[in-house]
Amino acid sequence: MNSYQSILAPGCKLGLFVVVAGFLSPFDQAAAAEEKKTYTKPPFAAFSSQMPDALLGNYKYEKPVWNLHDALGLPEWLSISLEQRTRYETLDNCFRAGCQGGDQQVPLQNDLWLEAHLRQWRIGGEFLDARQFLADEGSKINNTHVDEADFIQGYLAWADQNVMYSGLGVEAIAGRQTLNFGSRRLVARNVFRNTINSFDGFRLRVLDYNHWQFNAFVTKPVGRYPNNSQQLLDNFHSFDEPEEQIWFSGGFLEVYDLPAKINAELYLYHLDEGDRKRNPTRNRRYFTPGMRFYIKPEKGHFDFQTETIGQWGTVRANTTSNENLDHAAWFQHLDVGYTFEMPWTPRFAVEYDYASGDHDPKDKKDQQFDTLYGARRFDFGPTGIYGAFARSNINTPGYRISFNPHPAVQAFISHRFFWLAENKDSWTGAQLRDPTGKSGGFVGQQLELSARYDFNSSLNFETGWTHLFKGSFAEDAPNAPKTGDTDYFYVQSLLRF
Repeated sequence: MNSYQSILAPGCKLGLFVVVAGFLSPFDQAAAAEEKKTYTKPPFAAFSSQMPDALLGNYKYEKPVWNLHDALGLPEWLSISLEQRTRYETLDNCFRAGCQGGDQQVPLQNDLWLEAHLRQWRIGGEFLDARQFLADEGSKINNTHVDEADFIQGYLAWADQNVMYSGLGVEAIAGRQTLNFGSRRLVARNVFRNTINSFDGFRLRVLDYNHWQFNAFVTKPVGRYPNNSQQLLDNFHSFDEPEEQIWFSGGFLEVYDLPAKINAELYLYHLDEGDRKRNPTRNRRYFTPGMRFYIKPEKGHFDFQTETIGQWGTVRANTTSNENLDHAAWFQHLDVGYTFEMPWTPRFAVEYDYASGDHDPKDKKDQQFDTLYGARRFDFGPTGIYGAFARSNINTPGYRISFNPHPAVQAFISHRFFWLAENKDSWTGAQLRDPTGKSGGFVGQQLELSARYDFNSSLNFETGWTHLFKGSFAEDAPNAPKTGDTDYFYVQSLLRF
């Protein structure tokens, strides 16, 4: 996972965080010292299907201490996992266009993964039930919150760790699958969000160990249904379907350990979108090239990450229009950090993101950057019922402080300032727009505090609080809610076995 993923709340929320951190930090340090291996922390989401790597082995993530495979005495050729995540989230003083008051929700994520393997072959499937409770008509839920009882993976795979003794590893996967590339800003298996992107198609992976890796894919995105808010509230069930009118393809090259420990990525994605009755679209037809350079964080050293993305093609203004607009947009991310060699291993980083916006709503051109199938929580804060900021029409500097008060505890504080890249374009997370530009461009400041505690490799807890200090645009734009600053709080648990 990307290493970058990863004031205070009103009374009770701050108190809860401090009590949790204070309670966890004094745990016996001797037990941690006995641990012989440091594992990568899996994300706080259904992820067991991603832990094994047919080319690199299964040693990056710790095996869940409670697991169905061992409990049921299953053979080595069969893998199985069951994961359950429960979150409670609440929002006070909404910020979206036309909204009133606050909201709350209990998203549940239940995931079952099963895979059989024989020599170089694997066949597997993943079943996800993502649903919610407590939402009402004012919640405006959509299919990023709910995807009840459906298959997000069903695949046949082949892998050889040393094809024809060439020193190259090759893997091919056909069928329904999830994708996770690079920084995850454009293509991601979702973590915080309750539902998960999946694709029907073919992926080829070639690995030159410790030197480079290349992925190529041709897919059709899987549509999550129903996509109607009222049907989701009524618990209407419909199986997901591949979007036959949409093609999404690309190539992604990673090069490791260049001079000065720099890693590099170069990629190109192509999206060709059409309409069908069940899913009218904006007919996005984009080429999206990009490159990323980064050094991984390391104690006592500076690190950095820079990612530059271009995007061009055509798009329609909305799903009812028949007129294609010329599209040209771009995105830039930069962060520089330093990890201190001291207790709690604090890392301080300054961050900056710019995603272009539409300069003139009347010029029959479009410059608003589109993040495709990417994730955003690790850059811009929680999604769920919050999701205030997306990678579109923003200009945002900030800083982040992460620290580990105990080997089982990870925490961070993030503070960012948000302006619109173009004052006449929309704040996409709130669906607010002033086509005259008279409301200005300052959206506000966002302060976030989050902590995660791993009881063991099977049971994890996480809590977080986010405060949005509303700026002039959030208060004065047409149809902006006349509420105070926004507070968002969540607490969640994850059981993996």
